[in-house]
Amino acid sequence: MKRLYENLIREHLAANRQMAMLSGPRQVGKTTSARESAGDHRYYTWDRQSDRMLITAGPDSVAEDMEIDTLSDRLRHVVFDELHKYRHWKDFLKGFFDVYGEETRIVITGSARLGFFRRGGDSLMGRYFLYRMHPLSVAELNRTEIGENPVGAPVRLQAEVIPQLMQFGGFPEPFLKSSTRFYNRWRRLRNELLFREDLRDLTQIQEGGQVEVLAQLLASGAGQLLSYSSLASNVRVAVDTIRRWIAALESLFYCFTVRPWFKSVPKSLRKQPKVYLWDWSLLDNVAARRENFIASHLLKAVHWWTDIGLGSFGLYYLRDKAKREVDFLVVQNDNPWFMVEVKSTDRRSISPALSYYMNQIEAENAFQIAFDLEYVDRDCFEARRPLIVPASTFLSQLV
Repeated sequence: MKRLYENLIREHLAANRQMAMLSGPRQVGKTTSARESAGDHRYYTWDRQSDRMLITAGPDSVAEDMEIDTLSDRLRHVVFDELHKYRHWKDFLKGFFDVYGEETRIVITGSARLGFFRRGGDSLMGRYFLYRMHPLSVAELNRTEIGENPVGAPVRLQAEVIPQLMQFGGFPEPFLKSSTRFYNRWRRLRNELLFREDLRDLTQIQEGGQVEVLAQLLASGAGQLLSYSSLASNVRVAVDTIRRWIAALESLFYCFTVRPWFKSVPKSLRKQPKVYLWDWSLLDNVAARRENFIASHLLKAVHWWTDIGLGSFGLYYLRDKAKREVDFLVVQNDNPWFMVEVKSTDRRSISPALSYYMNQIEAENAFQIAFDLEYVDRDCFEARRPLIVPASTFLSQLV
């Protein structure tokens, strides 16, 4: 399956000398996309013993194995996989890039948020561009070219696309197989690797059982305001421990948080985030799964738009002390752009909060997403008033 990110890395290697860092959840397709886009390349993974020996021996050892000192009429491409598991990965990359960066083009992949695991050494600032890889989305299943504008034209979807994504999630293998039996086994194996291997090895957290309890509580509360004290009471640890564990789960791409936007919002909430999962298929409640589905698509979009250089984008929610709430706000260059309210059923009345906040923060667009409406072949971003929009139309215009 061709991914959007293959074109991205291929374009990066052709146009930039900086290293490309591709981070994302386990089994989202990072290694496949990196290797497909790198063409003729050398591949080193920390999970293979012989490669570990070369890497720990230092940059010169890897360069010798790549025969960089042999005259060549082309740049050599190299992919380093799961390098963040090496304690001194940052020092290794700095040394390799500074000495051999002119003769090579480098791609690094990692199943953890690479910036979270920096351990000593000089900064890599200026030596890499970070790209965050997400699961499959509605728009990516229809187009993989890189556009110059954040939103594209609407595209009519096959009828089964959204139900299939909702049921099996956006990770390529279970989505393509669309088998409940395979999905159940895949899901169990992935959770075991996350909580019994990655959590222990990458974060040094030993209380795996309690972290799994926390993860289940986060799943049951997806889309709700996060109460650290309540979670601490249920898991029987300190509040600071809960904060540290949630940060670790975020770094391993289990969950992500969305914070309130409070500029130009009187009496707004300022601190309490909402939490969502990277894999929305883990949620049993239909309404929560649909809201998480939209949240994941919006996060993918703001990450993509930011990573390819279209501006600085962020994802927030709106809520004030009068309990007026809108599920999501997308911000471009620190200015409100569009709001999204998720409705599971075809409601014919616009949420009053959309009109209130559209005037309050001067957002350009306000959408109430309905999953039960049929696709409409019109650009929903042309409207400058609150609008009820089919989920299939809205999602097809994102990334």
